[in-house]
Amino acid sequence: MVDPRSVIVSPPSPTGGRRVRVDGEILGLAFDVEDVAEFLRRAGLEIAPEEVATSSLIDWRGVGPEHWGPETAD
Repeated sequence: MVDPRSVIVSPPSPTGGRRVRVDGEILGLAFDVEDVAEFLRRAGLEIAPEEVATSSLIDWRGVGPEHWGPETAD
């Protein structure tokens, strides 16, 4: 089943980590795909950590899921 909710992972912050939002609500600051999967699970969206990076549900802003620290935000 496809969930119509909007999931956005912001670019890495200057201090590291990426803000995760669902329908505009901030769920937390993630430091890896496992964090994203946990935030989404808590929001009722079951996506396995190994599927987070390729999920069409997630809009990765700025850079892809392989970037988490401030040094990769350029």
